[in-house]
Amino acid sequence: MNSAVLVAGPIRMGHRGSVALAAGGAILLSAKVVCVKLLYQYGLDAVDVITLRMLTAGPLFLVVAVWTWRDLPRLGMGDMLRVAALGFMGYYASSMLDLIGLQYVSAGLERLILFLTPSFVLLLGIVFLRRRVRPVQWLSLAVAYAGIALIFWHELSVIGHPNMVWGATLIGVSAVMYAVYLLLSEGLMRRLGAVRLVSLALCVSTFLCLAQYPLLRPVGRLLELPAPVWWLSLANGTVCTALPIFMTMIAVRNIGAGHASQAGMIGPVSTLLLAAWLLSEPITAIQLVGTALVTAGILMLSSLQPAARPAPLTP
Repeated sequence: MNSAVLVAGPIRMGHRGSVALAAGGAILLSAKVVCVKLLYQYGLDAVDVITLRMLTAGPLFLVVAVWTWRDLPRLGMGDMLRVAALGFMGYYASSMLDLIGLQYVSAGLERLILFLTPSFVLLLGIVFLRRRVRPVQWLSLAVAYAGIALIFWHELSVIGHPNMVWGATLIGVSAVMYAVYLLLSEGLMRRLGAVRLVSLALCVSTFLCLAQYPLLRPVGRLLELPAPVWWLSLANGTVCTALPIFMTMIAVRNIGAGHASQAGMIGPVSTLLLAAWLLSEPITAIQLVGTALVTAGILMLSSLQPAARPAPLTP
């Protein structure tokens, strides 16, 4: 059976339904950062969180990877090596850096930094692929980065966490790594399909996350974790990771990457609201202005991107 049939073939809906699906996926992805912050309150660190996340999400991606394994074209050794490299970069290393950095910054700032991924794709394309950029694209970058600078300055002056700059830097590097993954995966994604490639890459990430745990932590530690940690991790891995990824893929297939990306602009706003509700993170006027600037800049940029580019699925 073709992978498109598995994930998107039986699910056909109108434009409004697909937009709602994309927006719902963005909201669930934004809830992931809140789950992680709640898990940190139980004394877990990035290694614990990513292990529990992939322990619960990994089986779902494995099912899809096995189901689509016989799809054409068949994977050669070179393809498998490229998939392994992409899984390491785009979903393992990028996610680790993001989770480490999240220990030192607010949920809202983390989501906005990752939201800049399309801008990093554009900048990398300029430097390495000699892609031309129109003046309006430079303007969109300026607007988005002005918003990030405003929020970062505000949080640094108000919160003043000693490792905040380090945390934001790690998250920025995570976003850049994911942008590199998006650029390097373009050819393979067109040939294999997004569902097949993403599921295989996430299987690689799952293996690496689970393999590293015995090297860094005593395995018995997992058995000592309280029940709320496991319930939060189950929600993080399934409802906030696997489900929104497939929701976004279905939406992209139905309405295209451009419309799906624009519907996903609700993500940073939903993060602010969820963080205020569940984490008691304050919402200030400066945060709202900065979020509006970032969203406007990326919305402007996404509307100018080629329709064939897949909507980013951040770490």
